[in-house]
Amino acid sequence: MATDSSPVLDPARMIAEARRAFFTMFALLCAVWAVQLANWADDYRLTVDYGIVAHRPSRLADVLAAPFLHVNWQHLEGNSGPLFIFGFLAAYRGVKKFLGLTLLVALTSGAAVWLFERDHVVTVGASGVIFGYFGYVVLRGLFDRNLIDSLIGLVMGASFAYLLTTAVPGTPGVSWLAHLGGLVGGLAGAWLFRDRTRTRGAAATAPAAVTAPAAAPGSADPDRAQLLKELDDLGL
Repeated sequence: MATDSSPVLDPARMIAEARRAFFTMFALLCAVWAVQLANWADDYRLTVDYGIVAHRPSRLADVLAAPFLHVNWQHLEGNSGPLFIFGFLAAYRGVKKFLGLTLLVALTSGAAVWLFERDHVVTVGASGVIFGYFGYVVLRGLFDRNLIDSLIGLVMGASFAYLLTTAVPGTPGVSWLAHLGGLVGGLAGAWLFRDRTRTRGAAATAPAAVTAPAAAPGSADPDRAQLLKELDDLGL
């Protein structure tokens, strides 16, 4: 007998997850703004010293520092809203999974810049991570087979599709490489961090094969009797 493997909607659990996601993103934004304050006080030396510079092995580790750095207050203000919104939506299904996703998109965004950007260009900002969260939120529901997350992804994808125009070559004034790298990382993260418990649960609740009891010796089975007679005639 088959049973329904769909998870039961638990409002209390959803509220708890949303609360953890909110405080996680609030703490992350506080850290980014604190770094910006120190950067501003030091005449933006942190941006110069820890931004991503392409093709320099000594600056490769800066791919993890660059998302916390910005070139001015306007740059940070422009990133703060999208960072919180998409980060919250990415985090409310689990903070541990969110931290893994953040590391992934920071690496893919930074690697795209480090590999393909022009020399002597310093790249900083959280926008690559934002694009990663965006890609993750759009696809997560499909891979998790979750109706609510699928609807959220559809709405966010339709509402913010214009963001994709800044992830194509030739976009002036922004690092489209960082955007594209982060987006690719987010799309990959939706698959890598998918909910595997649903697949295992579906397999566990699949109906077992039903076998018919073997016919008792001597029971009436015309087909079997005819087969045995033919084998006996053949000497087998």
